[in-house]
Amino acid sequence: MKIEIIPAIDMIGGQCVRLTQGDYAQRTTYGADPVEIAKSYEVIGIRRLHVVDLDGAKAAAPQNLDTLRKIATATKLDIQYGGGIKSGEALEAVLAAGANRAICGSVAITAPERFEEWLAAYGAEHIILGADIRAGKVAINGWLESSETDVQTIVRRFAARGLRQVICTDISRDGMLTGPNFELYTTLQEEFPNIDMTVSGGISSMDDLVRLDGMGLRSVIVGKAIYEGRITLKELEKCLQNG
Repeated sequence: MKIEIIPAIDMIGGQCVRLTQGDYAQRTTYGADPVEIAKSYEVIGIRRLHVVDLDGAKAAAPQNLDTLRKIATATKLDIQYGGGIKSGEALEAVLAAGANRAICGSVAITAPERFEEWLAAYGAEHIILGADIRAGKVAINGWLESSETDVQTIVRRFAARGLRQVICTDISRDGMLTGPNFELYTTLQEEFPNIDMTVSGGISSMDDLVRLDGMGLRSVIVGKAIYEGRITLKELEKCLQNG
């Protein structure tokens, strides 16, 4: 398998949780320590970790930086971190706490010039556009609000400014274990061949990963399927060894 598998750790109050369709009221809390989970991924050969600060997304400023620091100290994982990165100070704090890549979503819609400045200042290798979509439009502020902008429009704008990494989450499928929106991601990857388009939302089994790999997608985020035992660490390890 060529596709890079990126496990997700979503946090509220320093605990691992998963939301269903981005709804804070539909929350499942998993008791495991985020640091121990991160270490278990590193042991089997995972290189990159996706960390979402759900408190930060709601509060419009990162809230779980202590946990980020602990993960960064305990592992050598390449950490991408999102949730509440709306100011230069927040971006600096996330990178200083140990993230290698910062995921910026709402700010790209509400203050696009600021996002362009960050791309220029920090480089495309450190700045990821988080494009979370609902009914074809980009959602912002922890998925609590919808904009009038579609994902192609926003990616096209920033691609001209050097953007190279996009995480596109189909909110309608997130946490549902129903399989990803295959057509959406292949269409986006074909339209923007110079951008790494990361699949996010709906992964339910190894079969989904195999199919995405066969379609030429480059990276995929896996969350609830691991927590619910639909994809085991042994299966991931075997997949990584074969890859």
